[in-house]
Amino acid sequence: MFDTPMTDLNGASILVTGGTGSFGKSFIRSILENYTPKRVIVFSRDELKQFEMSHDPAFVDKKNLRFFIGDVRDADRLETAMQGVDLVVHAAALKQVETAEYNPIECIRTNINGAENVVKAALRSGVRQVLALSTDKAANPVNLYGASKLASDKIFVAANNLSGSMKTRFSVVRYGNVHGSRGSVVPFFKNLIADNADSLPITDPRMTRFWITLPQGINFVLSSIAMMQGGEIFVPKIPSMRITDLAEALAPNLPTRIVGIRPGEKLHEALITEDEARNTLETEDRFIITPPHHYWTDEIPDYAMLKATPVSEDFKYTSDINADWLDVSDIRKMLEGPAK
Repeated sequence: MFDTPMTDLNGASILVTGGTGSFGKSFIRSILENYTPKRVIVFSRDELKQFEMSHDPAFVDKKNLRFFIGDVRDADRLETAMQGVDLVVHAAALKQVETAEYNPIECIRTNINGAENVVKAALRSGVRQVLALSTDKAANPVNLYGASKLASDKIFVAANNLSGSMKTRFSVVRYGNVHGSRGSVVPFFKNLIADNADSLPITDPRMTRFWITLPQGINFVLSSIAMMQGGEIFVPKIPSMRITDLAEALAPNLPTRIVGIRPGEKLHEALITEDEARNTLETEDRFIITPPHHYWTDEIPDYAMLKATPVSEDFKYTSDINADWLDVSDIRKMLEGPAK
């Protein structure tokens, strides 16, 4: 889906925060299968998940794989783990909307303070590249999770002001709901179906969402690492779907019931707001939100080879006005086949 040349990770030392999460495990599996990195560091705080991952056949006997217990709230531990690291992929976050609403300080400590700690540790350790994972909920946020990820995005973009003559560069990828991740609505619906539920709960029949598979997300991250200059927010061109079509694809004979939009939930998601359009470039497979900081005007990268062009000033990228849609048949094929 994303044909931009991937980065070369052969011989590199890579650290993944949140390395035992859905994205982290799949990303690490992919780079171990396709590259020969010097070492890959799994940085996460759950010892059980690390134990289970270390005994997964995909990771057993990987002599270049390291497991570090640590929390992004702990700046000293991060700095220790980043010694000699070339690339950091920051995937750790508190991601559940309702959990963040109920535990706001905990969300801030992980998603915002944790982002600051990653930046400081990377600068002190001389890391070459840092790519942070964001979410569509960071664009015009209406919940604390989205607001915390917006703040995180700002921290990583502005971090390029701090690196100065150092080689450390920071960028962000922002994409939507991931098929195959633990937080996806798909396993929730599947569990209800398996438990012989008499209906599927739908928050609002008009609701739409962006959709990307886990392998597509990994490829997008790898291609963004290859092209990042520092300060960009990379946004993939991905399809939208209607939540009612997803329910029909999973259980065509099961009725739905409307339960109403939950606190902090949007009817439609945005990946690029109209206010971000003035700084946004478009290529064949992605949008690139360029930073509004002075360092960018001094060393604007050459995206000519990608045929990047500015979007219109009134442009916005939201799930309800997307040009690319998954219908029931498309969703069914995606759910039945490998998540490519």
